[in-house]
Amino acid sequence: MKNKNTFSHPAYPEDIPILENKRIVIAGGSGFIGSGLAEHFGQHNDIIILTRRPQAPQGRVQYLAWDGRTRGEWAASLENTDLLINLTGKSVNCRYTAANRQAIFDSRTNATRILGEVIQTLQSPPRLWINAASATIYRHATDRPMDEAGGEIENDFSVQVCKQWEQTFQDITLPHTRKAILRIGVTIGWQNGGVIYPYLNLVKFGLGGHQGNGRQMFTWIHITDVCRMMAWLLHRQDLSGIFNCTSPHPVTNRLFMRRLRESTGHTFGLPAPAALLELGAAIIGTETELLLKSRWVLPSRALQEGFTFQFPHLPDAFGDIIAHLPRTAYHLF
Repeated sequence: MKNKNTFSHPAYPEDIPILENKRIVIAGGSGFIGSGLAEHFGQHNDIIILTRRPQAPQGRVQYLAWDGRTRGEWAASLENTDLLINLTGKSVNCRYTAANRQAIFDSRTNATRILGEVIQTLQSPPRLWINAASATIYRHATDRPMDEAGGEIENDFSVQVCKQWEQTFQDITLPHTRKAILRIGVTIGWQNGGVIYPYLNLVKFGLGGHQGNGRQMFTWIHITDVCRMMAWLLHRQDLSGIFNCTSPHPVTNRLFMRRLRESTGHTFGLPAPAALLELGAAIIGTETELLLKSRWVLPSRALQEGFTFQFPHLPDAFGDIIAHLPRTAYHLF
């Protein structure tokens, strides 16, 4: 019998390692993805979350205060760490005012830079540093999918953010720490704060049709597969650099909404034309780009290296999420 706690050769890609007795530090880990990582790894590993809002320990999960800009007591937690994950960054779910644009840039580059400076001073630096990035670094694409080798990168605001974030990380030289960038797609899961809840609310109130023309591609990934890819990278010591962290089967916005309605037992949903989205975005303080940009991204490199997804297809991903939610989350009664 194969030992499932160790990584086997890529010829056996079904064996994704189970992390045990590791020290994992998650910077900016109080949000949706960080909470998912803590839940996934927290039972068998020591987790330290660096956050502006520390709280009492929960089992093997501890919380330390940090501001994402300056060295503090948190720096000592990086000694002898197996895996450092940096998720820090102001949410892009806001209006792109000049002040918000600068905060979006600074929150990402400052946190990345100070982590690098601290690591350079450690006696036993982290074995692997995974820096989060975004699949939105690729251009609006309706003609063909983008991947690590052939993806085209343009220069709108969201792409500029991604480029500066990644460049700050790439400029840091760490001879004893392996580095990887995960360009993460829209992440879905049942944990609080996830993007799935606004979509469920639309479905619940009969508004779960497509947004815009519905033909824009929706690049998604289940939170479990985000966690599994990070565990896989820790064990694959021969790998570094950029990986698209996305499902191998992106769908159109129209199909995404239809699958969500089917999974929650709803047969009808009113669509939202682009003009209505513009009005709504202005009212609630966000940007329509988050819904209308066509993100068509494939995880080619991970697949080539033998990674397999637990939830490669949307119906199975939705089925898992719905199974974890109370019925009231998507039905009126």
